[in-house]
Amino acid sequence: MIRGRKGYATAFRLATGEIELDKKPWKPLSRRHRLLNLPIVRGTPALIDALMIGYRSLIASADAASRGEGIKPPSALHYTISIAAALAIAIGGFVLAPSAAIQKLHLHSFTMNLVEGMVRLIFFVLFISLSSLMPDMRRVFQYHGAEHKVIHSYEATGAYTVDAAEPYRTLHQRCGTSFIFMVLFVGILVHALMGWPTLALRLLSRLLVLPIVAGIAYELIRLAGKYKSSPILGALVWPGMLLQKITTKEPTPDQVEVAIKALDGALELDGVKATA
Repeated sequence: MIRGRKGYATAFRLATGEIELDKKPWKPLSRRHRLLNLPIVRGTPALIDALMIGYRSLIASADAASRGEGIKPPSALHYTISIAAALAIAIGGFVLAPSAAIQKLHLHSFTMNLVEGMVRLIFFVLFISLSSLMPDMRRVFQYHGAEHKVIHSYEATGAYTVDAAEPYRTLHQRCGTSFIFMVLFVGILVHALMGWPTLALRLLSRLLVLPIVAGIAYELIRLAGKYKSSPILGALVWPGMLLQKITTKEPTPDQVEVAIKALDGALELDGVKATA
């Protein structure tokens, strides 16, 4: 899936070997009202946009795979169960579990929050590392790498053939992986200032300050992209880039072809002539 200024396009390799393209116009939430485009505030709409587009792309992918294999697509109930399971893993594994794991340390509240945040980061890295060992997830991460290579090629030369994309790396500064890591990192600093109340209040407080955390993280990512020569900003985004070594893998040429098709669709939505 590749997102442009006016929409996003998702390409799928069907069981027949054909590539199917799904294009959807999309107006970012931050452009729907000027108040949503204010610094710090715009981080939450950006996060919501990413989640909604990602969810819709996954649904389109599952439907296309079902059609390609001649089976019935998943029902709304299946998708609901999947979302509920994902939320349970996110809240249970990355919010409640880290808090419970250090509950008996009895340290100063500031230190407890720092330790909890570090445990949360460790849990997150372990989760995606173990996920990457699954053959299906490794293939997903290869497609992720294909997206980045094709985008690098287009941004550098305006061309994005399989051969043109081959020399480029699979890491990209604007990747959602870097944004997620920055959210986790900023969360550690913000939560450290909030004391150490009961588990229920900690969960509630984490949810309430999420828009602030996401807003700060978003602005830091934007600044790092704008001032790429800054050593301080470079150091801030470096761990997120390092994390992409897990969430992206070197793709095969046929996977790069799918990414090229997705970029074609995104450029068409933007009214840009493709140069692949």
